[in-house]
Amino acid sequence: MHNKPQPLVYATLLAAIALSAFPLYWLFVVATRSNDVVGDWPPPLLPGGDLGDNLSRLFAAEDANFLTGMLNSAIASVTVTVAVVFFSSLAGFAFAKLRFRGKNVMLMVILGTMMIPVQMGIIPLYMIMVELGWQNRLQSVIVPFLVSAFGVFLMRQYAERAVPDELIEAARVDGCSTFRIYWTVVLPALRPGAAVLGLFTFMGTWNEFLWPLAVLEADNPTVQFSLSQLSTTYYTDYTLMFSGALVATLPLLFVFIAFGRQIIGGIMEGAVKA
Repeated sequence: MHNKPQPLVYATLLAAIALSAFPLYWLFVVATRSNDVVGDWPPPLLPGGDLGDNLSRLFAAEDANFLTGMLNSAIASVTVTVAVVFFSSLAGFAFAKLRFRGKNVMLMVILGTMMIPVQMGIIPLYMIMVELGWQNRLQSVIVPFLVSAFGVFLMRQYAERAVPDELIEAARVDGCSTFRIYWTVVLPALRPGAAVLGLFTFMGTWNEFLWPLAVLEADNPTVQFSLSQLSTTYYTDYTLMFSGALVATLPLLFVFIAFGRQIIGGIMEGAVKA
């Protein structure tokens, strides 16, 4: 017999939802107001009618190049996400289910790269971009991140549990090649874990700021670079910054809504198996 949740449980969940959603709501409220009411006390808690004007000023701001930043971030995030999911699931399948010489050593080397802080690799990576002539070009924020050590490790652990050895052996008996086994047998089984990895990768790439700031220029930015350009003047226009942050948040919400069921299913499946 299942016990019904106590009222305290519902109250705690509602409080957690409110605390999590309030920053997004406040972001929307400020984005719909004029700049002269941002510092008012008590602060306004209801949306205003200036959202259209603020968005017009946002996309017209020449220093920010916000539309270019959104487009660049969309291209980079989608490309990196697809590549990371594909290569990570392929490598994870190989490390989990295939037998080859040096497998454990290679896996340890890949995991060892996760211990190196990202900041330590910025200077040598920047020097490589200079040698390739990729400064201020979009491929400089795409190519270095097409493979993820964390993604390989995550997919390896997921494939170890989600793909039975008997299923692979049956596919081999039917005459399937290794890549066809991956494409038709392994990849569908890894879909929940791949959805989680895809969400994390998309969010990480979309929110990346330090590397685009180092390798790109103001005329060809990503969205986070564009947002930073909105606050470089002597006068800070908070409604403009909040409007930019609101627009920059919408793609992340769309991805979560579109793939939320698979993402939650992957997390819950991993929790049950653990």
